Amino acid sequence: MIDDLVPDALWERVVPLLPVPKPRPRLHHGRRRLDDRAALAGIVFVLKYGVGWAQVPKHALGVSGVTCWRRLREWTEAGVWPKLHQILLAELRRNGLLNLDDMSVDGSHVRALKRGDQTGPSPVDRGRAGSKHHLIVDGNGVPLQITLTGGNRHDVTQLLPLVDSLPRIKGVVGRPRHKPKILYADRGYDYDKYRRELRERGIVPKIARRGVAHGSGLGTKRWVVERAFAWLHHFKRLRTRYETRADLHLGLMQLACAIICCRKLPPAF
Repeated sequence: MIDDLVPDALWERVVPLLPVPKPRPRLHHGRRRLDDRAALAGIVFVLKYGVGWAQVPKHALGVSGVTCWRRLREWTEAGVWPKLHQILLAELRRNGLLNLDDMSVDGSHVRALKRGDQTGPSPVDRGRAGSKHHLIVDGNGVPLQITLTGGNRHDVTQLLPLVDSLPRIKGVVGRPRHKPKILYADRGYDYDKYRRELRERGIVPKIARRGVAHGSGLGTKRWVVERAFAWLHHFKRLRTRYETRADLHLGLMQLACAIICCRKLPPAF
């Protein structure tokens, strides 16, 4: 079960990024630190099936849900997930599997069952607490960057932060790529101010205009970001926000992005 949740291809890339555990006192008589791969499998189990931490199958994994949550906290605070994501993006680019000329951006609302940072009254859910996932993908729909805000934040407020925080993707000879040539977005981003900001960054904005009939053809390019959200929300833990701590929910989103990237790598022979 551990190998199914954390295949070798993923584990080999995670191991070098894990922080070194703090040494215990020589006279410490507690139990030994449980296996990191099993703990990661428990995290992926919760992420994939959307269950609570108490429902992690300890008999199959050898670790409890409490241990998995603590490792998630430890590794999130150490910045493991964005590093892993960036490594995988570089490998995808090395294999010619990224289209960094075209990118698309969009946002998706999720309900937040608990209060916490980056939550707010949702305008689409009767004012209940919610959060928003903001995502930018390449021309093939590969997730490149994701952020989290309160449910009452407008999508366009995260347009420039997403673009400016794009990782510098290596993988081939030459300068790392960190911005697209063309950026596609729907009518929610229809503000001339942001078009100017994008042009100043050397990016051509292709943003649908409000009040114009459908049929511009932009949807034939922009649909990949909708598919990427479907991939992300296939991880059931991301469909609803259960975490009070925003950094832990964001960490789960970044881990999901990394898993999606890992699945797109060609198999090793």
